[in-house]
Amino acid sequence: MSSFEKISIREKIGYAFGDGAANIAWRGVSTFLFIFYTDVFGLNPAAVGLLLLIARSSDGISDIMMGVVGDRTKSKYGKFRPWILWTAIPLGVILSMLFTAPNLSPVGKLIYAYTTYIIFTLVYTANNIPYGALMAVMSGDDKERTSLGSYRMVGAFTGGMLVQGALLFLVAHFGNINPEVQVTQINSDKYEVAVSTNMDVENVNIKTRNGFGLFVWAEPFIHDSIDVPTQGKSFSMKAHETYRFIVTGEENLDEGEFVIIDQSSGYSKAIYLMSVFLSLSLLITFYTTRERVSPPKAQKTDLKRDLKDLFRNRPWIILLLIGLLFQIYNSIKQGIIVIYFTHYLHNQLMAGTYMVALMIASIGGAMATAALARKWGKRNLFIVALIFSGAVNALFVFCGPGDMMAIFTIGVISEFAAAIFPTLFFAMLGDAADYSEYINRRRATGLIYSAGSFSTKFGGGVAGAIIGFVLAAFNYDGQSTAAIQGAVPGIIMLMSWIPSLIALIGAVLMYLYPLNQAKMNEITLELAQRRVLETKEQ
Repeated sequence: MSSFEKISIREKIGYAFGDGAANIAWRGVSTFLFIFYTDVFGLNPAAVGLLLLIARSSDGISDIMMGVVGDRTKSKYGKFRPWILWTAIPLGVILSMLFTAPNLSPVGKLIYAYTTYIIFTLVYTANNIPYGALMAVMSGDDKERTSLGSYRMVGAFTGGMLVQGALLFLVAHFGNINPEVQVTQINSDKYEVAVSTNMDVENVNIKTRNGFGLFVWAEPFIHDSIDVPTQGKSFSMKAHETYRFIVTGEENLDEGEFVIIDQSSGYSKAIYLMSVFLSLSLLITFYTTRERVSPPKAQKTDLKRDLKDLFRNRPWIILLLIGLLFQIYNSIKQGIIVIYFTHYLHNQLMAGTYMVALMIASIGGAMATAALARKWGKRNLFIVALIFSGAVNALFVFCGPGDMMAIFTIGVISEFAAAIFPTLFFAMLGDAADYSEYINRRRATGLIYSAGSFSTKFGGGVAGAIIGFVLAAFNYDGQSTAAIQGAVPGIIMLMSWIPSLIALIGAVLMYLYPLNQAKMNEITLELAQRRVLETKEQ
């Protein structure tokens, strides 16, 4: 089959399943791991930020090495597809271990977190770099790759929607505990509620079953992050101690109408289920895709030359920096959502609904990217999307806890534009691989695509460090109700103008990218002519 024939819809959908799986892992980690580490596992936010930064800072070498290994892999399945098969189950297993909270000493918890997280990043590298490179060898047509990129991002955002939309509800289902609850009615819609349990639970969340009840602490010495009634409370429970709340806003409440969730058990069991879907999706990708583009026949293995070509590839270097910046932008936005909804809006389950809305907007943005790129060109579209998404996101700074409609509207509009970044980015890495072949008459697709994995992981690490250091500067402690109060300004900053500033820096840098659509048309035509000549010479 020619590398320029159209890829079937079935194969594009099969390829999309792979990024659906990757985003179950990556969005699950970027969105929920920080709050799991701080609020459930009991780690200090600065320690978590440092962990994420250190673990991902070392990924540059492993990403490049995986690109080299992928380019040199020879099997009956191709260069990149077999890695998707080999890592399908290990990636699901290590993701499950990340969200397991063994009862260890503080030092033991840090060792466990570092060990499992570093292993996760290595397995993710072994899966994601070959997966990304596979796009470039499924077709030699840059426009077909842009279409494939749109399918990929629809898969990515669907996987993200699955984990972000369903996880908190699964946490509520699997983490539901049955403590002793006593309800004393004060008037028709006002109650005093006392809860206790016979075991220590480091982080629980209490709410009414319908979610409409408004809670305030009955004890005057316990303060809240905002001193108003909220739909539920997060706190730690000690065995045989009683915790009292005043609840208003619902009538006919009895003991059975209150739900208290053990976040540790809930998170672990929910992620175990998600990991099964992850592994099955990767197997679907392996069995439905094919590799069609090969390096030039005369090309000989030369790692030193491949690395030299890589670091002289100006489009690749700019994309590496752009990828890093937009991943920092997206990862801060994703990583702060659950904390923002839990501790500022006091409605954790609403975070799940919010993230579903963002994923729907993301799918729309990904589907619109190919058409918009044909009209404006990939480079110009990237610049516009960065400026627009960042400017809209900054408006969160004006939102208060009661502005739920405004919060959803700003988030959806900003996310529609933000979805364009990764859709274009991975297609443009294929363009950088074509550029390298055009200039150097050599192709190192896996090495080129190592930029995708490196920017994803290191950008996420930098974002985690920024979140951790900002929250630590405001003395955030997810297991202390009193300590959360002073951290609210930092939470708002992380939700609004801090990521927006990073997006604007990315837009300025994108002006330096040299591959406009006219240049890509020239490159695509030249490479097609070379491959025709090469076929005739065989």
